[in-house]
Amino acid sequence: MSDPAPASRALLGRRTLLTVSEFDSVQGAAASRNESTLTVLVAGASNLTIAAAKAVGSVVSGSAALQAEAAHSVADTVTEVFLYIANRRGGRAPDAQHPFGHGRETYLWAFLGAVATFVAGASFSLWRGVDILAHGESRETGGMLLAYGILIFAFVVEGVSFSRGLSQARSSAARFDLPRRTYLQRTSDTTLKAVIFEDRAALAGLAIAATGLALWQATGRSEWDGLASLAIGILLAIAAISLARANLSLLVGQRVSPQLQNALQSEIEALPGVDAVRIFIVVVLGPGEVLVAAKVSFADDSSAIEIERVADEAETRLRTRFPGVRYVFLDPTA
Repeated sequence: MSDPAPASRALLGRRTLLTVSEFDSVQGAAASRNESTLTVLVAGASNLTIAAAKAVGSVVSGSAALQAEAAHSVADTVTEVFLYIANRRGGRAPDAQHPFGHGRETYLWAFLGAVATFVAGASFSLWRGVDILAHGESRETGGMLLAYGILIFAFVVEGVSFSRGLSQARSSAARFDLPRRTYLQRTSDTTLKAVIFEDRAALAGLAIAATGLALWQATGRSEWDGLASLAIGILLAIAAISLARANLSLLVGQRVSPQLQNALQSEIEALPGVDAVRIFIVVVLGPGEVLVAAKVSFADDSSAIEIERVADEAETRLRTRFPGVRYVFLDPTA
């Protein structure tokens, strides 16, 4: 077995080789799914508890912002249910009807979760904010002490869930020697990304709701409460649209990063008997899994046995050095 060319060796430096962190593959896709499932369950339990508390607070205070936040938590709870289903169904093994597995089903359910956030959370919050701005609040401020207490309670619980998500992202990023932000941008573990995005939006929404309540109480103008509800709706819409776009891209077969694609292609080009790689495609199959397909031009004097040996070596090398590679298909071409 010949050594990779110098350019290939440069690409296979530690940080480049570990760009496979896009697929959480060092621990394996199954381990990543199990960890993400726990993160989703923690987030779901937190959101359900918070939704009940916010609903009580909204009834007592009559605040549109708290009503928007209650809808926000209900939407997040529904989303966590979708994310749990995504992890369970997407992690099923390949079968006769689905030879490449069910990985992309993860992105379908996560996409539906993003839609649920938009419909159930953002739409209600926007409508409630517009309604208050147009017609005013139906009652004076009241029960504010309880409302503030609920917001503080919700902030603490959301903070615990957010910390859980960040802890998973930090530990995963550390395994690949990558900054946490870079890891979250590259990872195909959409459930982890969704939980962190939702919790971040939830914490921001709580701060907005508290500000709206304080200004309403201080000025006696209910418009501040309506503006807070409107801002929460916009925040939810932005988060939902961002997550929906990311999942839709992965669902239809997103390519990997140019750095990872170049590293994988260099591995094949460095194999003995390979003259050139004419066409090279790497697509995401699901969290922790990619497929590599290439049209390869071999040396003119290569025999069928030698080409077969090189193809086997290509699969072994790629799957060993890049554990996220699930399938390798090479097509000899002139």
